[in-house]
Amino acid sequence: MKKYLSVFLSLILCASCAAVFAGCGSGGYDGEINVYNWGEYIADGSEDYEDTIELFEEQYNIKVNYTTFETNEELYSILNSSNSAYDVIFPSDYMVEKLIAEGLIQKLDYSKIPNFENIMDRFKNMQFDPESEYTVPYSWNVTGLIYNKTMTDKTPDSWQYLWDSGLEGSILQFNNSRDAYAIAMQLCGITPDTFTNAEVDKATEKLKEQKPLLKKYVMDQVFTEMENDQAAIAPYYAGDIYTMTTNNENLVGVLPKEGSNLFVDSMCIPANAQNVDGAHKFIDFMTSPEMSAANMNYITYASPVEGAAEFIDEDVKNSELVYPPDEYLDKCYTFHNIDEETYSYMQEQFVKIMS
Repeated sequence: MKKYLSVFLSLILCASCAAVFAGCGSGGYDGEINVYNWGEYIADGSEDYEDTIELFEEQYNIKVNYTTFETNEELYSILNSSNSAYDVIFPSDYMVEKLIAEGLIQKLDYSKIPNFENIMDRFKNMQFDPESEYTVPYSWNVTGLIYNKTMTDKTPDSWQYLWDSGLEGSILQFNNSRDAYAIAMQLCGITPDTFTNAEVDKATEKLKEQKPLLKKYVMDQVFTEMENDQAAIAPYYAGDIYTMTTNNENLVGVLPKEGSNLFVDSMCIPANAQNVDGAHKFIDFMTSPEMSAANMNYITYASPVEGAAEFIDEDVKNSELVYPPDEYLDKCYTFHNIDEETYSYMQEQFVKIMS
């Protein structure tokens, strides 16, 4: 599949690049854009995958200055308090709401993004951008469970197994307040899309019950812990769980029966972007079925683009971890932006739990 995609893209780019470079000088780029994305979240040419940034640069003769962030909060801090000017950013759903409310991203000119018509209806007009004015979805997925079948004789199918005393000392939990609290809230009968301080208190007690059972709180360290048989069970993002299961045959990925967080990461243009035209070109390029497929094959998250499935690797496309069925998605929720007071309160309580 990757070889076929590579040949297909080469044919497209040979024609398009010839047209572009006919009007370009022999040296240098015609412009540049600054792109700020999650780490390891775009096909970069490694392991026989496409290098989609390089392909964009070749087609448009626009240099991409590419840097990465680890959390939505880090992205927000940079946009809100830094002189750095980015042209394209990749925030998650609830952060999009916050950025819109604070005027930190601008409305898009969809006439310059014809590939937006490829976006599936499910991922248009979502609650974080109800009129589809500011965003173009890049990827989506859900949170899930991963466990080591050699370290338990049970078949975990619920978030409750993260509180299983029989697994004491080998349980991992998100080192991320929003995701950790979401799991606890579900088990407390609270829908975690929005919540109050009182609901934070209820979930805090649930997380306190879990603390003595944990090995550690993790984010990317989950890969080392699970792939090296160092922990029995963990919550994480289902696309990453799929990757871990392909790297260790002892690992099993599960969609918890209670449902989970459906998250969408989107491409946006900051209010202070310097190359708005180039940013639109980049967003449109990454939204083509071929480019979306190339990126999703690499990150093993799901594509919101109609037609991308034709170019997605069969194993990825057929995995329920990457592409959960509609009946499961109907049980999922999407995070909303939380008012600053409640969010800060949750953060404070989480820090106290971890310490």
